[in-house]
Amino acid sequence: MVVHPVRDIDQPLRALQRWTGRRGVDVVQIPVAGQHREVAEQGDAGDCDLIVSIGGDGTTLAAIRAAALVDRPVLGVACGSLGALTTVAAGGLSDALDRFSQRDWLPRLLPALEVARADGADLFAFNDIVIVRAAEGQVRTIARVDGTLYSRIAGDGCIISTAIGSSAYALASGGPLLAPGTDAFLFTPLPTHGGSCPPLVVTASSLLQLDITAGHGGARLEVDGQVADTRIGPLTISVRANVATLVSFADQEPILTGLRRRRIIIDSPRILAEDDRR
Repeated sequence: MVVHPVRDIDQPLRALQRWTGRRGVDVVQIPVAGQHREVAEQGDAGDCDLIVSIGGDGTTLAAIRAAALVDRPVLGVACGSLGALTTVAAGGLSDALDRFSQRDWLPRLLPALEVARADGADLFAFNDIVIVRAAEGQVRTIARVDGTLYSRIAGDGCIISTAIGSSAYALASGGPLLAPGTDAFLFTPLPTHGGSCPPLVVTASSLLQLDITAGHGGARLEVDGQVADTRIGPLTISVRANVATLVSFADQEPILTGLRRRRIIIDSPRILAEDDRR
């Protein structure tokens, strides 16, 4: 399992311990970056049949990154609001484990953004890649799609996200929402100093090339919410399909329904008023 570093996880943790204890199943904790909370003996993801993430979307992302390297499925358990990557609420963990053990589940295959760098090791992301200014000054970005110039912008930076990641930082920054399963990725500029550069939906078969120049305050590269580097040079970003597997169930809540329930998507006030009158 992978657990949230500070959130209350007592209920699902006890449920997991009871379920595995009755069946003689070993439980280990997978080490992930920035995780110092210890709730079980550490183990290797490659020795596991299933990675259970207990927390939220951020915790599930950390579990996905560890599991993808060894081709293991991830079951995301939400302690709080059900997000885009979690599968069940905390109270449903035991039933979910029963269904997984009975093979009553569906693999939800996730693509990854692959980042080739001229000045560092290659990176991958399942949610988003963010280039953002670290302090004073602006980030200058030249964006090309398959070699064709799209824009030259000076501002706070940009976000590149998968369809799943489009409902996170990109949506908060004014980007469009990509429907689940869309075979594309998204380039969303952060606030710019003048000019016009709308968010761009890029087909999954294309290459997005970014030339980045940071101002005197510097910039940072964030991968799935974690700072990966403060040295940013030319980047080439592509999409690789079917890199990770999430456990899903045929009767679980659709992602778009979850976004409505969490009020990330809200109906027009006129329509809501008509509902109230009825």
